[in-house]
Amino acid sequence: MSEINKPRLEVCLSPALLHLFDVKNSIVVIIDVLRATSTICTALHNGAAKVIPVATVEECVNIGRQLNAITAGERDGKIADGLLHGNSPFEYPVEFIDGKVLVLTTTNGTKLLHMAKDAVQIITGSFPNISSVCEYLISQGQNVILGCAAWKDRVNMEDTLFAGAVVSRIKEHFDVNCDSALAAETLYHSAKSDLFGFMKQASHFQRLARYGLEEDIRFCLTPDGANVLPILQNGELIKEK
Repeated sequence: MSEINKPRLEVCLSPALLHLFDVKNSIVVIIDVLRATSTICTALHNGAAKVIPVATVEECVNIGRQLNAITAGERDGKIADGLLHGNSPFEYPVEFIDGKVLVLTTTNGTKLLHMAKDAVQIITGSFPNISSVCEYLISQGQNVILGCAAWKDRVNMEDTLFAGAVVSRIKEHFDVNCDSALAAETLYHSAKSDLFGFMKQASHFQRLARYGLEEDIRFCLTPDGANVLPILQNGELIKEK
């Protein structure tokens, strides 16, 4: 297929840059590796009926009460006041989450998800479901924006690394005329032999490590530990059949 006929593949490194991209004519992949999108795919992989992403803690509590759902979320890496559960994938094993609804609010990921609401389709991606993400994007043959949740609008290492890993895997199927995509891929190739070691210099690694969350980080950087595709339908993330 010639480059002219291929769909575009672009990387948006921060929600603050999303307005520069053609969201309405693209599939948007929401990327919040540490830890929202890793937790979302893990919960669905372990049998959650659905994950409802919401912007505020208040909304999380109210919807949780209405649906008798599990309410969870974090602010700045810690369990948010008023919620019982946090944003660790290890909090959602099969015996806890199977068949239940999870209402989730996070510092960065849920914000970007709501910003991208006009997209052709929204899915969520992280290393634990990278193969499902890549297979889906290739199969759809549509323009793709890999949207990094970043950290309070500042570019971050882990989301950029994941975007670069996806670009590396699927670029032959797309027209990649995007400097941020090329930069993300270059960063990924320099880090891929030891992602965990490379991430130790990152600000969010240090933030989470202070709370003793190194095992969370290691899981969130490991490919295909929860290889399902969360897809947004009517404001709810469900596992693609």
